[in-house]
Amino acid sequence: MGQKVCQVIQGIHRKEINMSHKKILIIDDDADIVESTKIVLEAKGYKVFSAANKQNALIQVKEVMPDLIIIDVMLEKMSDGFDFSRELKSDEKYKKIPMLMLTAIGEKTGFKFSEVAGDKAWLPVDDYAEKPIKPEELISRIEKLLSKL
Repeated sequence: MGQKVCQVIQGIHRKEINMSHKKILIIDDDADIVESTKIVLEAKGYKVFSAANKQNALIQVKEVMPDLIIIDVMLEKMSDGFDFSRELKSDEKYKKIPMLMLTAIGEKTGFKFSEVAGDKAWLPVDDYAEKPIKPEELISRIEKLLSKL
């Protein structure tokens, strides 16, 4: 019985180690959001990269090949987050990278984007959350998405 418990604990520890070496790309033009999110993620051991616009995000995806992407909707243009997610999910090489859309657009427009998250044609992201998000909830959502890899 004691050996079984040790194996379970070791398995959990290995999972934490595996999660902590994952690469996350944050795509947001708000430097304060990027920095605060980066602090939370790096404290959990994630390697964090960032891009402030769609063009730099595409370059980062190709260079870094992140394990997960956190993206805002509104970048240089109001639709950049939607456009980027559609582009990435239509590319065979990148379509399996989980994407978490983290945005305040719902608050600004009144539209509940969470209801259409995952719609392959309109909003092909794997999860959606409104800003501001509590660090614990962000980590929980990230771990859930990464556990599906």
